[in-house]
Amino acid sequence: MLRDSRTKPAHVIVLGNEKGGSGKSTTAMHIIVGLLKAGARVASIDTDGRQRSLTRYIENRAVWAKRSGLALELSTHFNVPPAEGETVADIEDREFRAFAQAISRTEYGYDYVVVDTAGSNSYLMRVSHAMADTLVTPINDSFVDLDVIGRVEPETYHAVGPSHYGELVLESLRQRALVDDTRCDWVIVRNRLATTPNANQRRLIQGLEELSGRLGFRIADGIAERLVYREYFPRGLTALDHLDGKLPGTEPTRAHAAAGQEIARLLEVLGLPLLRPPTAQEPLQALRGSATGGAGRDRPPFAGLHGGR
Repeated sequence: MLRDSRTKPAHVIVLGNEKGGSGKSTTAMHIIVGLLKAGARVASIDTDGRQRSLTRYIENRAVWAKRSGLALELSTHFNVPPAEGETVADIEDREFRAFAQAISRTEYGYDYVVVDTAGSNSYLMRVSHAMADTLVTPINDSFVDLDVIGRVEPETYHAVGPSHYGELVLESLRQRALVDDTRCDWVIVRNRLATTPNANQRRLIQGLEELSGRLGFRIADGIAERLVYREYFPRGLTALDHLDGKLPGTEPTRAHAAAGQEIARLLEVLGLPLLRPPTAQEPLQALRGSATGGAGRDRPPFAGLHGGR
């Protein structure tokens, strides 16, 4: 069963990367919906007050739920707006106060708090990293994105050492350990995976694995380069939502089932506490039920997931 959210603080999941375009908000939304479908009480905080990608995703989901009549799960959401001030210190203080207020309202009463951060080295981004129980860093499957975390030798592709974001994370983890002696689980999630393995991908994995040994993160496969993920955003849908074809543009497809399997595997690898992860077969089974008109038609892909581990 899930933790007693009235007496124990929520487990904080932070999505972070000092580079934009890595799929942070998409990954965050799928983690949020996966946890909600598992029966968890989930709050979410968007600290990127300018871009607001996660906030817009959740707003789109609320609008589409009302318009379509679908029972779409929603987190209790907070957006930290950008502050104004005469000095940098004034701006940081006002943004921190807004962030602290959101944290104080979500620390108890929820099982999980999912925090999406800006793709830049900002004050709130560093504060968020220092609070993480689980830090999820999505990266595109390329050496350009890998270079943000660590450097590799150009001839052998062997890891040389941490880069600027890697150093930021290590310092954040050090600060967290000093405060409450809690070890953060850092997971690098490889997004936009190529469907066919190639030599460049093998070299990238080699560099990641060597950096993993040095920096202490785990590696997980995330989402492939699929058009379906881009199509979800305007309606706030995810690969975990049951599509039954009753509304235009909601026909279940093989791409939807494959995407659902990817997210199921990711949730399983994350191994979040007190949550039994879904199996990678459930989205495909739900699709088959929809296609055949069988018993799976009215059953969401991840129904009944909560329980003991």
